[in-house]
Amino acid sequence: MSVRIGAGLTTGTDPSGVDPRVAAVAAGAEAGAALGGAGCDLAVVFVAGAHLAAPEAVLEGVVEALDPEVLIGCGAGGVLARGREVEDGTAVSVWAASLDGGAAHPFHAVARPVDDGVLIEGLPDFEGADGALLLPDPYTFPTDAILRDLALRAPGVPLLGGLSSARTLDGEGALFLGDEVVDSGAVGVRLEGVELLPCVSQGAAPVGPEITVTSADGHVIAELAGQPALVKIREIVDSLPERERGLIGGGLLLGLVIDGGKPEYERGDFLVRTLLGADPDAGTIAVGVPVSEGQVIRLHARDAVSADDDLREALELRRRALGDRPPAGSLVFTCNGRGSGMFGVTDHDAEALDRQLEHAPAAGFFAAGEIGPVGGESFLHGFTATVAIFPG
Repeated sequence: MSVRIGAGLTTGTDPSGVDPRVAAVAAGAEAGAALGGAGCDLAVVFVAGAHLAAPEAVLEGVVEALDPEVLIGCGAGGVLARGREVEDGTAVSVWAASLDGGAAHPFHAVARPVDDGVLIEGLPDFEGADGALLLPDPYTFPTDAILRDLALRAPGVPLLGGLSSARTLDGEGALFLGDEVVDSGAVGVRLEGVELLPCVSQGAAPVGPEITVTSADGHVIAELAGQPALVKIREIVDSLPERERGLIGGGLLLGLVIDGGKPEYERGDFLVRTLLGADPDAGTIAVGVPVSEGQVIRLHARDAVSADDDLREALELRRRALGDRPPAGSLVFTCNGRGSGMFGVTDHDAEALDRQLEHAPAAGFFAAGEIGPVGGESFLHGFTATVAIFPG
């Protein structure tokens, strides 16, 4: 037997979607039906809207429906499942998996202040893991710093997830572990014996040529191709075709190659970041990630067309990588800045996943920041669709 995955969704407009426990039982039962009688090893639950007044009742309903070995989840500004997106309102999305002998080890990590910084407790050793899922609270967990540390401690291990994007109606953090609601830190699972194929679509199109950083200090780039960085960027922008100049009118982005040494780079090789600022007198620019001399960069622009193309291309590459094996399903962490506000239509990312991954069950949520690997190292992103694909 291979990995089996199911997804369920109820909304506040469904007959079963008003009462939080009843809604959760219905969504959990729908997800469990796809497991073919196998036990649920892992359930991931996302809760939005009025149900966050009683998240414990939601967890009680999911446990009643699935009796999962492990359950994690979080509050969400919006959810998705089964080709549908619920960007606002009340909803429960449930993802269930039977892991075919693999294991999901749950954890709750918390950040405690100490004299010389922050002490992280409860985070497992990820070295040797096949992957991990991470759902942090954005206010109480230093996700960026933790990801940088884990890149050194457990290189190559894919971490995927997203920042919780909604709190309880009392204003508390809403992270789920088993049948309990925890109000701070991060919850997640360490995966062993579970194959996971990560996909990060950053939704940005490269424009202009590749350029080499010739002088940098931390987050500040002083020179590009031997010229002051700001001068070089203005030169490139001035030489762009009219359409590309129009794209960057919505905000100029910088793509940095993380894993260098290739003869040529493709869209997925760049870590895309916004420009934090510029110093016209010094000719320098600042970006939201440390930059090193010799690193290759390229300007990027974000728009709905490039985001659509990028997601479809990224999913197609992963589907080809699976070969003859069908995808069992996927977990999706899409930015709360995407959806109909970016694409002008509903269900964009959910429908793209459904088509490209052959209708394999998918569930997820609209996150306040998405976690996924670029160049073998996991980062916290924005405006991305990050997907954990599980082969069958």
